[in-house]
Amino acid sequence: MSARQAGVDADSGTAYGRPAPTHRAELAEVGPGTPMGELLRRYWHPIGVAADASETPRKVRVLGEDLILFRDKSGRPGLVYPHCAHRGSSLYYGRVDERGIRCCYHGWLFDVQGRCLDQPCEPGNGAKFRERVRQPWYPVAERYGLVFAYLGPADRKPVLPRYECLENLDEGEMLEANANSIGGGGPAVIPCNWLQHYENIADSFHVPILHGAFSGTQFVDQMGLMPEVSWRVRDAGLEVTAVRRMPDGRTFRRVSEAGLPTLRVVPSPRVGQYGRVESLGWVLPIDDHHFRIYVVGRVKQVGDLARMRSRQNGKLWEELTEEEHQQFPGDYEAMVSQGSIARHSEEHLATSDRGIVMLRRLLQQQVETVAAGGDPAGVSFDPEAKPIEFTAGNYLEDQD
Repeated sequence: MSARQAGVDADSGTAYGRPAPTHRAELAEVGPGTPMGELLRRYWHPIGVAADASETPRKVRVLGEDLILFRDKSGRPGLVYPHCAHRGSSLYYGRVDERGIRCCYHGWLFDVQGRCLDQPCEPGNGAKFRERVRQPWYPVAERYGLVFAYLGPADRKPVLPRYECLENLDEGEMLEANANSIGGGGPAVIPCNWLQHYENIADSFHVPILHGAFSGTQFVDQMGLMPEVSWRVRDAGLEVTAVRRMPDGRTFRRVSEAGLPTLRVVPSPRVGQYGRVESLGWVLPIDDHHFRIYVVGRVKQVGDLARMRSRQNGKLWEELTEEEHQQFPGDYEAMVSQGSIARHSEEHLATSDRGIVMLRRLLQQQVETVAAGGDPAGVSFDPEAKPIEFTAGNYLEDQD
């Protein structure tokens, strides 16, 4: 072998000439008309806590769409396209009254379903014309302290689901809703694609590494044990079971679920008590490059959910210095550093990533079902449907 060839072999594998990375657009991108966007639009999504719908119009961005959320003085929440159907002024500057929201420019009034009720500059307040105008709008409903919206085709609107773990409260418990992206490990709005967090639910192996050996014990000691992990598709989601063998001979069985389309059914990693899952989180894709998480949980005291936020080096994310972010990374750093959308073409998935593969396959199947004209898994059109039950929870089992 020549000296030159030896040098080439020694330097092989450099980054020079590598192909441009790509991502799985059909799973990551959520805008109108995209495959995943159309799938997600067949479900209800939280767009705020109840207090976010008020007499002061609020800008919200959901699935790549900019909208205005408000509550009329009769107490009804509304979600409308921002640009007034008259001349396009933003209803963000509108004024809310008993019947709806009124545009600041010429005073056209729209109710929560977009019907034009008043045109004060027109003869007879627009009596002959206003019925021909409708402001684009979306259905909204309130449950568990959150405001949910349905952004899909009107003839395929499912019922807003109920969940057993939030319907049946134990003694002394109450529900609390939180908009601080608990589980995201960082600020309320996280600057990367929603799929990067949703897939994280199926990845139990990162817990003892990222949240244990690498950054120090962020939860409790037993979460630092390397688990035996199994996955299975059930109903409308992926069930993840992580079994940890405790030093005292008992078994710690932890079950999480990634529920369709964006539910994070994850029991508390601090394991304050054993039993069924305490809270549900909805991963809301704001657009292709941002998401946030809304959480509702059973709590003993107001503020318990906020106290669940992750800490690195004993500090909340926003309290860390840049050096500490580097020294004690958490979910935020691991997810956001993948890029605004992960470079799927550059991945090298291994056996521990079986759950990721299964979850992507499940999402792909639902995308194809919707594209073929069907209804995706997990939706119901029965107003009397029973609350959805999950197997998720922390369970401590004695040695046989």
